[in-house]
Amino acid sequence: MNFNAVIPEFIVSDLEQSRSFYCDLLGFTIEYGRPEENFLFLSLEDCQLMIEEGTDNELTELAYPFGQGINISFGIKDVPKLYQKLLESNYPIYRPLIKRKFRVGDHYIYPHEFAVLDPDGYFLRFSE
Repeated sequence: MNFNAVIPEFIVSDLEQSRSFYCDLLGFTIEYGRPEENFLFLSLEDCQLMIEEGTDNELTELAYPFGQGINISFGIKDVPKLYQKLLESNYPIYRPLIKRKFRVGDHYIYPHEFAVLDPDGYFLRFSE
């Protein structure tokens, strides 16, 4: 497995709840874990993410939503399909699916994107 140059790591309040959200709902795969550290390394297509259940000391210093001010963008192939899966699961959508227009240098791209908050309030944007 190759590792991305930047891989976010989230401190979560409940590893099993987060595993269920990321793997069962969003479709991430567990690449490996360290149960003794309550840690999982996850991937979805070319995206990588680490989650680790926080200790009582770490969690008392965090306030919901965790990661305030951070917007993590995941580039995936079929954003509308994932969006539909979340709708069918009745998961709350933070920002509905839209087709955006972004200028990149001297041309424009038109990705679909939407955003959700994970169980601990991390802001996740999925974009093509």
